[in-house]
Amino acid sequence: MRDWIESLEERVINGGEVKEEEALRLININGPHLFDLFASANRVARHYKGYEVELCGIINAKSGRCAEDCAFCAQSGHHKTDAPVYDLCRTDEIVCASRDAAGISANRFGIVTSGTAINEGAELNRLCEAIGEIAAENKVSPCASLGILSAEALGKLWDAGLRGYHHNLETARSFFPQVCTTHDYDDDVATVAAAQKLGFMTCSGGIFGIGESRAQRVEMALTLRELKVESVPVNYLVPVAGTRLGEMLPLPPMECLQILAVYRFLLPSATIKVCAGRDRNLGDLASWIFYAGANGMMVGHYLTTAGRDPESDLTMVRDLGFRPVAEGTGELL
Repeated sequence: MRDWIESLEERVINGGEVKEEEALRLININGPHLFDLFASANRVARHYKGYEVELCGIINAKSGRCAEDCAFCAQSGHHKTDAPVYDLCRTDEIVCASRDAAGISANRFGIVTSGTAINEGAELNRLCEAIGEIAAENKVSPCASLGILSAEALGKLWDAGLRGYHHNLETARSFFPQVCTTHDYDDDVATVAAAQKLGFMTCSGGIFGIGESRAQRVEMALTLRELKVESVPVNYLVPVAGTRLGEMLPLPPMECLQILAVYRFLLPSATIKVCAGRDRNLGDLASWIFYAGANGMMVGHYLTTAGRDPESDLTMVRDLGFRPVAEGTGELL
């Protein structure tokens, strides 16, 4: 098994691709050979991404009352949760949050809003104003996750200075109807494609531990590979009381790491960024995300749940011999 894994590693480092049937075999490895998988994924990651770590901070810029019925989401209007509910933040609040993100060595700052899409009138104008200010300060790169937008709206965001657009597929096409029924999977794929067509760096991934099969994890990765997304956020479910998935159990830590490793094999040059659920699902193995092939993570708080202390995360990154992108060239210290 080890020789076979290393043969795939060599192929990927030399520019080749892992086939679907091979990825399905990787996602089902268990026992001691998981460590062989992690070691190979780490070498692939270091080959393509070096020792730089991308750190992303976010602001929950508009919360609650979402018309979508995503089974995991605390902000869905179909669920009864304690998630905060408020309208779009003021421009100065968004800009201030971007400075806070820069202050904890984030190189990207995501503006995230609840709902199927932002209003393309007043809300879009306010966001463009905030993005313009953040871009002008040049302390952190502004990104946005604003839902299913038209090409015209995306164009206005581009003109304002936005260069990264985030829109998760959430899960595999075959499992999506069990997760969300209020819009079609193709709407999400089309949004990512539209952003790419305009030149945006596209960030798209999903959430794991929501009942999907191992094969469906591979299925989503292959869709992301076909879309050629540059950044892949990996979230692990944090169950929220009142949602349809409020009673789900956490994924085992080694299974969480295996997802990262297989995604590194299938998406070798992408930024693979671990976001929500890191603490709950990985526990004492949180630092292993980089050994298993990740090269980024979210820092600070998430949308509706608290994150780890940023200084602890930065210490972890540096102790492993990595350096945040915002702090210069990443290399072994």
